[in-house]
Amino acid sequence: MTQSTDIRRDGHRPLLLDLFSCAGGAAMGYARAGFDVHGVDIADRPNYPFLRHQGDALAHLARLIATGEIERYAFVHASPPCQAGCSLTVGTNRSQGWGGSHVDLVAPTRALLDETGLPYVIEQPNGRAPIRKDLTLCGEMFSLGVIRHRNFECGGWSIEQPAHVPHRGRVRGYRHGRYFDGPYVAAYGNGGGKPTVPELQAALGIDWTGVREELTEAIPPAYSEHIGRAFLTTATLGVAA
Repeated sequence: MTQSTDIRRDGHRPLLLDLFSCAGGAAMGYARAGFDVHGVDIADRPNYPFLRHQGDALAHLARLIATGEIERYAFVHASPPCQAGCSLTVGTNRSQGWGGSHVDLVAPTRALLDETGLPYVIEQPNGRAPIRKDLTLCGEMFSLGVIRHRNFECGGWSIEQPAHVPHRGRVRGYRHGRYFDGPYVAAYGNGGGKPTVPELQAALGIDWTGVREELTEAIPPAYSEHIGRAFLTTATLGVAA
């Protein structure tokens, strides 16, 4: 796909659709990169900092495609639920008797995104096999207080993989009954030496929500700002992917 040399809408910032948006970690980064953002999440997310729609993300996307409203958008970001195969939750799932009961939405998300004809990214954590790892980002690349590796599949465009910066130490907290100190906090769960909400906010670069569950699920805005700036540069130059 070759991006248009001008993706702005009547002189306005390009519009981005943020699917499975949670509290807006990804959205904030894209806004800083130069997008206007519309979010969609099935849960009520009053802390989401931009225009949001509460409802099923895939049903909303299908409606946008059917009505032609999808043409308003220049780019789509999707973070479908990861619990079905995430390496961070598989042990918890087993101990709670959940097994593989989580629904895997990656494939239907990709199918609808391909139908839009728009460039997109699908984000997932380590341990998620069904996406192509075109880009992997780490908090140390952006001098953050979390490691939080995240993988991104790029549809319809490409992005250069930055070098992985060596970690400065351990993630702070308990491992097998032993406490370890380190420069990073564990941005998941609660207990076991996990950080306070203010520590999570500082580590992730997020200050508009103080809800722990939203913080532990959030993508650091630095990640999506990096992606958004790279895409806008590609789109402005009309580079083929």
